[in-house]
Amino acid sequence: MKDFKNSVVYQIYPKSFYDSNGDGIGDLKGVTKKLDYLNELGVDYIWLTPFYVSPQNDNGYDVADYRNIDPTYGTMEDFEELVSAAKSHDIEIMLDMVFNHTSSEHEWFKKALSGDEKYKNYYLFKEDKDGKEPTNWISKFGGSTWEKVENSNDYYLHLFDKSQPDLNWANVEVQNELFDIVNFWVDKGVKGFRLDVINLISKPDVFIDDETGDGRKFYTDGPRIHEYLKKLNMETFGKREDIITVGEMSSTSIEHCIQYSNPSEKELSMVFSFHHLKIDYKDGQKWSLMDFDFIALKSILDQWQKGMQSGNGWNALFWCNHDQPRIVSRIGNDGKYHKESAKMLATSMHLLRGTPYIYQGEEIGMPNPNFDQIEDYRDVESLNYYKILKESGVSEIEILAILKSKSRDNSRTPMQWNNSEHAGFTMGTPWISTGESYGQINVEKALKDEESVFHHYKKLINLRKELEIISSGTYDAILIEHEQIFAYTRTLNNQMLLVVNNFYDEDTVFKLPENLDIKGYDRRILISNYSDSSQNIEEFTLRPYESVCYHLEKNVGI
Repeated sequence: MKDFKNSVVYQIYPKSFYDSNGDGIGDLKGVTKKLDYLNELGVDYIWLTPFYVSPQNDNGYDVADYRNIDPTYGTMEDFEELVSAAKSHDIEIMLDMVFNHTSSEHEWFKKALSGDEKYKNYYLFKEDKDGKEPTNWISKFGGSTWEKVENSNDYYLHLFDKSQPDLNWANVEVQNELFDIVNFWVDKGVKGFRLDVINLISKPDVFIDDETGDGRKFYTDGPRIHEYLKKLNMETFGKREDIITVGEMSSTSIEHCIQYSNPSEKELSMVFSFHHLKIDYKDGQKWSLMDFDFIALKSILDQWQKGMQSGNGWNALFWCNHDQPRIVSRIGNDGKYHKESAKMLATSMHLLRGTPYIYQGEEIGMPNPNFDQIEDYRDVESLNYYKILKESGVSEIEILAILKSKSRDNSRTPMQWNNSEHAGFTMGTPWISTGESYGQINVEKALKDEESVFHHYKKLINLRKELEIISSGTYDAILIEHEQIFAYTRTLNNQMLLVVNNFYDEDTVFKLPENLDIKGYDRRILISNYSDSSQNIEEFTLRPYESVCYHLEKNVGI
């Protein structure tokens, strides 16, 4: 049985991974065809974003049928073949469960709109308030969270797109339906579940206006959230020791995440939090431009590392996913120091306390695609905000610059397999254009180059298996105020890791803090992104984006 603490999860966005039939859209057979590659990388789990039947208003996160495969992605036989083939490569499958909302095309919601009271109670319908929306809450995708039902005084709640009505978890019938869905996939051999925005499922008993914000304070980590998760655990994956879970937590707190992931609480294995990826949001707004705040980034990572460690919680470690721009473009350097910065970012994240997640293409350093016209974009959130920004008077040039930096489509362009047309992703016309970098940055090239970003990721994965200190060591920050260096130690028994990362394209000096006693330790370089990093730990110059991890072992004599 795999231990999630020394495992690595690889996230696949099937639509953009590999197209096996030439229709321009990636599919399940495409994933099966690339298992040898994933085995070479060394990952333990594949997390697949939703491939269920869906109208695809939000790229599959609007589920119309939780038990069936959307024909775009293949058949149930294709899925069963993937599970079996993955197991033969010692890889398990993790599925995405979207349980905060369904698609408006789901049979339950259609019955609710037809007036069936049973199914109306599956969702959150409220009467208008003086002819207006029940509350002033703002949707995560812009606009109101309420949509009026035609020929009625009712509105239904949708925290996301209007085609994604929120489920009523207070209804036990809804809970039982969702538990049955999880157990259906467990019976198919699934060994992991990623729970989409799961900390939003508990809504307040009374719905009121938010006079100071957008409404999230009323439903984020809501009043019954821990009760619901304990019950979900008990009725489904908690019955099996070999299933891992990760909850995507929106605008959450360390205190709640300790409770979500502390094993004694019997809720989830680990959590995704996003605070460290809001460090380039000007005045807290995503749709704006600013350089990332390095000191804030370090502070947030440090708080979460220390907080979760002290409460025996567990972090999912990540820079990238299907909702985030490519990290090498975002806070690395996708030009002159592409390799160096991509490797540095990998080391800095993978050697923290937690379970690392790699998003497809991250392991070869895929950058943002640099789309320069609105016609290139497909994402509902990006298209919504294009209109919102335009209506608020922002110029076309500035809007496109913001989208180029912030759009979710930055991570959704086709996986870059080789330098042939469409990066070897499809023989047809891809559903979204390929990034401009595929000629130089692709899997085929990376596999041949022993110094590639891919081989750096492979080494980090192998080190996690070899050294218990990476999965189990204690985390401590050092040089927390340094303006260029993110450094920390991991400690276990008589061993220590010293991890030092330069986040900028200028030289800087690392000086070992006086209170860090390494006398009597044997030392070696464990991993570095330069071939000739300094052996002198006490003081040395870090070159642009240089990253080095030293393994220290106390010389206890004979």
